[in-house]
Amino acid sequence: MRPLRQLVDGALTSVCTMTTSPVIIGSERSEAGLALGMDILRRGGSALDAVEATIRKCEDNRDDVFLGTGGLPNAQGVVELDASIMVGSTRAFGAVGALQHYPNPISIARRVMEVLPQHCLLVGEGAALFAAEQGFETAELLTEYSRRRYYEGLQPTDRSLEGENTKAVDGDERYRLSALELVARLGPPEGMYGTVNVIALDQYGELVTGVSTSGYPWKYPGRVGDSSLPGCGNYADSRYGAAACTGRGELSMRVGGARSVVEGLKQGRSPVDACLAMLRDAATLPDPFRAELRTLCLTPDGRHAAASGQTTATYNVLTATSVGVETYPRTVDDVHR
Repeated sequence: MRPLRQLVDGALTSVCTMTTSPVIIGSERSEAGLALGMDILRRGGSALDAVEATIRKCEDNRDDVFLGTGGLPNAQGVVELDASIMVGSTRAFGAVGALQHYPNPISIARRVMEVLPQHCLLVGEGAALFAAEQGFETAELLTEYSRRRYYEGLQPTDRSLEGENTKAVDGDERYRLSALELVARLGPPEGMYGTVNVIALDQYGELVTGVSTSGYPWKYPGRVGDSSLPGCGNYADSRYGAAACTGRGELSMRVGGARSVVEGLKQGRSPVDACLAMLRDAATLPDPFRAELRTLCLTPDGRHAAASGQTTATYNVLTATSVGVETYPRTVDDVHR
């Protein structure tokens, strides 16, 4: 057994847990970093280190235009990043939102949790000030590739802004038209959104979940989605499980998506039923910009599941005995079919 850090009255103390078999799971495109995370877990490292390292690797992937360097910008052509991380044993949480110029928001979110335990979330200029104080380096986040995708995405298409092999629905087209109006009004400079979720269970029984995204492209400047909010895009409770969401963040915020999934696990639902119950709740809400919403979860005994509204959705898994990233179909919610 290994001591885990626990936040009590502003101080970190230690607790011990039983040894378990490590597992790490992630949403679409997490495969860019999952092997690194599992390597940390296999060497006896913490779930916290594994989640941060996995997501950092994804944030640095220039081929991914949905987070980190190369993320798709807002309606003014500026890349703003959201990220959060949560520790299941203590429910300690750190997040940043609408962060500009810093390529690895997941690491800054972790530093908020550890260095500023009196706070959970920093946004905008305050988040950037904190990142500078902590010695993080700035970078140019808008790449030529993401700039091109930004303008191409304003053209009519049958693909969802979700960008993850997803068909467009009416809400996607309404959002595209509203984005055109914002771009025309706010004026981006000359010259598909999607979130990465990662959940890890280490051999000491700790569950940690992390989320990172550049959010909706063409969003109103300063918009912060569910990825920065505890209980919405991200939630972990080592007694019951951890969950994360991707897709239509405003829907996840309105139903408390990730917390809802964990609450389902607490009530005794299976992982897949807990995921489906949240999606079905979200489906009851009126939303003229409705688009794909997805979720995934991992339990303290290593069970996992994911759900979506379309048959093309997948998620990724690595266990201690995996020889490579295993990709599974997400269970489709019949309400969305």
